[in-house]
Amino acid sequence: MARSAILNVMVQAAMKAGRSLSRDFGEVQNLQVSLKGPGDYVSQADRKAEEIIHAELSRARPAYSFLMEERGEIPGEDDQHRWIVDPLDGTTNFLHGLPIFSISIALERQGQLVAGVIYNPAMDELYTAERGGGAFMNDRRLRVAGRSKLSDAVIGTGVPHLGRGHHGSFLVEMRNVMAEVSGVRRLGSAALDLAYVAAGRMDGFWEEPLEPWDVAAGILLIREAGGFVSDKSGGQDMFDTGQVVAGNEAIHKALLKTLKRPVSAR
Repeated sequence: MARSAILNVMVQAAMKAGRSLSRDFGEVQNLQVSLKGPGDYVSQADRKAEEIIHAELSRARPAYSFLMEERGEIPGEDDQHRWIVDPLDGTTNFLHGLPIFSISIALERQGQLVAGVIYNPAMDELYTAERGGGAFMNDRRLRVAGRSKLSDAVIGTGVPHLGRGHHGSFLVEMRNVMAEVSGVRRLGSAALDLAYVAAGRMDGFWEEPLEPWDVAAGILLIREAGGFVSDKSGGQDMFDTGQVVAGNEAIHKALLKTLKRPVSAR
């Protein structure tokens, strides 16, 4: 596949950060870890990967703004372009030696997502998308799965844990979804969950609350793979609400309907 210059920059940044994460992943027990909050860890590996990505992207486009998980908002002279970066999505998996984590980089132009990269260095899987150019995994074109019934579908989600709210409402949603689907999966990296929906590995996904850096690249991947992404009301305010519901047209619609149901008696 032919990549634009800007997507090549993003891929190079993700791959370089991925090499750093891979080295640290091999010595995960020796990492110095500080506690950001209950169940939410940040490591030296996380910070190092973010520094690499920031340096690489700044070198290529020095005027662009940033929104990064660790550093937050970094205004640039060009306020029409913004990098949205998660240097390590799935930190808890990483620190427990589970090879399900990723780097997520998206580019926003005038409020529209125009390019995205998600990279899992442990599995050497690189997901890329550009607006209007399709979605790919290691240069293979992606399409969302074609299943149209929830009863045939495997749905991904995130399970709230210590220090995260929405436990009660999540249990209501989970009970309703469980009663309708073939299986529910929790990977521990929302970016990879969305990439897996784009790749047809999972039929749908829902989770809240999420941050823009968790989902920006994945939203574009799913759209470019022919899928649908919204918040739980069916709108496009995912960054503001922190809600994401995704799938092909039929699964997305059915999942939205199921998530709005009260608790079933069964």
